[in-house]
Amino acid sequence: MPPRTANPSARQTHLLEAAYAYALTHGLADLSLRPLAEAIGSSTRVLMFLFGNKDGLVRALLERARTDELTLLARLRRADRPVGLVPAAELVWAWLAAAEHRPLLRLWAEAYARSLVEPGGPWAGFARATVDDWLDVLAACQPRPERDGPDGAVRRTLALAVLRGALLDLLATDDEQRVTAAVHRHLEMLRCDGDGGDGA
Repeated sequence: MPPRTANPSARQTHLLEAAYAYALTHGLADLSLRPLAEAIGSSTRVLMFLFGNKDGLVRALLERARTDELTLLARLRRADRPVGLVPAAELVWAWLAAAEHRPLLRLWAEAYARSLVEPGGPWAGFARATVDDWLDVLAACQPRPERDGPDGAVRRTLALAVLRGALLDLLATDDEQRVTAAVHRHLEMLRCDGDGGDGA
């Protein structure tokens, strides 16, 4: 286990950010410490000291990616007046569809898939944590009667499933216009199915 603390050193933070930028471009599947260290102006010895081993570094990179994801989701929370499930999903999709976020989302998709097929590795729990994070925020966006009603969990699960599937389609094809049209059509059906409850 890497010697990470709640207060990492400035050097560790700097190298993690540099490694994260590298991972956004090169992915994590074939990550090798030597070329990574050379690219970010460090050494394998320093990386091993700061993160313990390659698995420790991968875990730190996944935590860093999750931080970006949670930053987006945190913007949707409004305790005083829930934004509504459909408006929240529309905001999430606008962010997901933005071209500048593709590197992060490809990294997310890679980590999500790896956590499903290698549950004992550094990816362990990533997919489940992602689902829980998104469902929790979507629940917070629902008005209380909907959130606590019999279909609240079903509606947010359906919204999440469509967003996740559309994202994978977008990453595979780059056909933003077609995929966005499909997302909006689904969300309009979800809005009608909710009898105007969203945003209430």
